[in-house]
Amino acid sequence: MVKSKTLSPSNLPLAMELAIILPAYNEAKTIASTLRDFHAAAPQALLCVVDNNSNDDTARVAAETCAALPGCRSLVLSEKRQGKAFAMRRAFAVVEADVYVMCDADSTYSAADLAALLAPVIADEADMVVGDRHAEGHYLRENKRPLHNFGNNLVRDLINRLFGANLHDILSGYRVFTRTFVKSFPVLTAGFELETEITLHAVDKRFRILELPISYQDRPAGNFSKLSTFRDGRKVLLALFSILRYNRPLFFFGTIATIFALCGLAIGSLPVVEYYHTGLVLHIPSAILASGLMVSAFITSAVALVLDSVVRIHRHDAELRLIDMETSRRLPRH
Repeated sequence: MVKSKTLSPSNLPLAMELAIILPAYNEAKTIASTLRDFHAAAPQALLCVVDNNSNDDTARVAAETCAALPGCRSLVLSEKRQGKAFAMRRAFAVVEADVYVMCDADSTYSAADLAALLAPVIADEADMVVGDRHAEGHYLRENKRPLHNFGNNLVRDLINRLFGANLHDILSGYRVFTRTFVKSFPVLTAGFELETEITLHAVDKRFRILELPISYQDRPAGNFSKLSTFRDGRKVLLALFSILRYNRPLFFFGTIATIFALCGLAIGSLPVVEYYHTGLVLHIPSAILASGLMVSAFITSAVALVLDSVVRIHRHDAELRLIDMETSRRLPRH
């Protein structure tokens, strides 16, 4: 683990802008306390609430709370398209800052952990810092939905295995980003697959990732989760499937080609053995099917090689853009 200098939100470099983004859907019961806690932790930060098509008083409560906080810099945005990813996409496009904090507005995360999460980014030791809910067992104790724990572990293990990573909390909603990370991240999903997409973007583009332990508590009584174990779990797995197809096409299509080839060899072995012993091919449909499967395997292999080359070119161009962004960021401001 990277050791960081002791830095806190209250002693940020004078020229550094900090934005705390809180996507909120029907969070009227918790948004006020969340805003007060983050303002106390980082009084100079911009508090940005994105009201994600709420049908309660989330936007009004947020605006009134920010207005009552002394010296509070705030922005309340409205995003009618339902989904956390849409809310964050809007905020990332509108808000200009040097450091971005993403956190849920449901009082499950603590503003007291903000200083520790900010420190590595401020010290230029990480591009993304993730609040790890599992490191000290908080999530396991607080979460009352066993299938959510199973889903978290499944997604984590799949990503670590397929992308060669060693991450612990793939789906944490409490993260800190550099400006370069945010402005190079295309939000392509719509809902709670966002955290998975962010993680895979960081891994694929070789950003520096650091996970730090944080506290976690379940939602307050009467404030129900909008997550659906099966619906959102299915979406996360589909998003993972799509990102694997787009980012690891050689592995994805190569696996399909291997399956075609193995099936073709298995089915085709019967006519071959039959011809060897009798000089005749009586299982003609098997021979035709085996030939088709082998042709499909060769075509799929060719597709895998072509798409892998395209992805490599894309990574090359993305790396050049990141270099340009980093160079521009480090140039002195006039």
